[in-house]
Amino acid sequence: MAEAESLAVESGTGRQEYVQDGSVDLRGNPVLRSKRGGWTACSFIVVYELFERMAYYGIASNLFVYLTEKMHQGTVKASNNVTNWSGVVFITPLIGAHLADAYLGRYWTFVIGSAIYFMGMLLLTLAVTVGALKPPPCVDKLCPSPSALQVGVYFGGLYIVALGNGGTKPNISTMGADQFDNFDAREKIHKLSFFNWWMFTIFTGILFSSTVLVYLQDNVSWSVGYGIPTLGLVVSIVIFLVGTPMYRHKVPQGSAITRIGKVLAAALCKRRLPLPADADELHELEHEAYTRKRKFRMESTNDMWFLNKASVKDVGGASSTSKWSLCTVTEVEETKQILKLVPFVVTMFIPCTLIAQTNTLFVKQGTTMNRHMGPHFEIPPASLGAFVTLSMLITSVVYDRLFVKAARRYTNNPRGITLLTRMGIGQVIQVVTMATAALTENRRLSYARSLGLDVTGGQLPLTIFVLLPQYVLMGLADGFVLAGEIEFFYDQAPESMKSLGTALSLTAYGVGNVLSSFFLSLVARVTRERTGKAWVSNNLNASHLDYYYTFLTLLAVANCVAFAALASRYKYKVESTKTIDIDVDVQLKRLGPHEDSL
Repeated sequence: MAEAESLAVESGTGRQEYVQDGSVDLRGNPVLRSKRGGWTACSFIVVYELFERMAYYGIASNLFVYLTEKMHQGTVKASNNVTNWSGVVFITPLIGAHLADAYLGRYWTFVIGSAIYFMGMLLLTLAVTVGALKPPPCVDKLCPSPSALQVGVYFGGLYIVALGNGGTKPNISTMGADQFDNFDAREKIHKLSFFNWWMFTIFTGILFSSTVLVYLQDNVSWSVGYGIPTLGLVVSIVIFLVGTPMYRHKVPQGSAITRIGKVLAAALCKRRLPLPADADELHELEHEAYTRKRKFRMESTNDMWFLNKASVKDVGGASSTSKWSLCTVTEVEETKQILKLVPFVVTMFIPCTLIAQTNTLFVKQGTTMNRHMGPHFEIPPASLGAFVTLSMLITSVVYDRLFVKAARRYTNNPRGITLLTRMGIGQVIQVVTMATAALTENRRLSYARSLGLDVTGGQLPLTIFVLLPQYVLMGLADGFVLAGEIEFFYDQAPESMKSLGTALSLTAYGVGNVLSSFFLSLVARVTRERTGKAWVSNNLNASHLDYYYTFLTLLAVANCVAFAALASRYKYKVESTKTIDIDVDVQLKRLGPHEDSL
């Protein structure tokens, strides 16, 4: 009876229930389900993401073109600068996740990151607007190098944006998912659709950037093209702050990295101690200790059994007095869950390397082709990225509204298929995408040679829409890989390490971009030294980009095999494959046809 009263209160309008997952307001007080969270709170976060992605991709989508045409950088150098910056953008979330989980909480880490983000966007806008900060134009095909000040201001703005992104990116999607209580039947079902709609929102913002903003940058001015996304970022921050009274928050539960290090150190320290036959003899706190701190207690498992030694009570031993030599069972199991995710992070490096090609080499291909539509309109080369977005949007909607519902009937999985299956399908589509890109590039090169343009360079009288299949296929792959990846790392991370789980998925994208720079530089150098002509050079008509795409295709095949081997052995968290105290099919019927979507 007392427990029931702790979950509900009487009000003038009837009985109102507190959320059961430990969510609080900014002052640390328990929150009522009817007052905070759900899709109402989530709508502010989703709208923020729409405008923020418009701002970020307003810079990222056309960055390669700016570096080659305004900064006068070569193909390889510009490609590497784009992917190196993107790599930092998606690696800094590890810092933000640590700060959020250990000290500040997701809300305040996000707010601070947003302020830094805005300063970077403002500096970039000034760099393309103020005359003294803009690189000098080319004169009679002579392109003077930009000054140290101009390079410093522009790249300074880029990397300030990357630093701010470290505070916002790992926390905003996690905050969105936190608005749904896993212990409530209705909210748990809504949460299953959240990440699909989250990706839909992201790619809607990208669609605007890769069409409208890219056109303005190429045909009106870079000042306008950068000023609009900067203004969009301001709007997004204001929208997020307006929704503050509606949000549910999770209490920071200490540094996840420190806890993982503590478990590893304790297990190593007591490596010679035997494990007790009864797991109940391992060190663990009482249930009440976790209840008071709104944490989740976990039971011991035999997975990675060596780590269980961190919970062995070394009675009378020297290690029994050190807090770094004795861990609770829950700390050990949380560490296991994170370590189980690490191999999957590694298998996402290559897929993210392939995705990086859409903003670099795919764009370079487009600059060599006929981009005219009618006598007066010319398609910006980066705008074909809009078809990645459109393909991904269609995939997300069809997947969520049709495929999942149909698959549930056969799999009894509330998600239709497992998250790893979804990611695996996406990786197979990526193999097809890169093989298609290699064949298309081979055709383009043959046409260029037939016209003698491999010597003189210049544009081919071949429509840019020849590249359309590789863009559409990459968007289809993204609809499976990216949405599945974000949800998988969030879902499988321990409750106290959700920000770290999200950061791991972003880190894979960051490392994938860095690998893209590494592979491109390595292949260009080795092929130049061995054949006298690099596979990728400034004159794409005299290059062998088709060989490079074939190389990436083979890497993708090898990665698919490794991913499949890992996925076949992976054991999901129990609550991720079956709902908690509900029958999904029955509950869906109760909710009606429209309540399980945004």
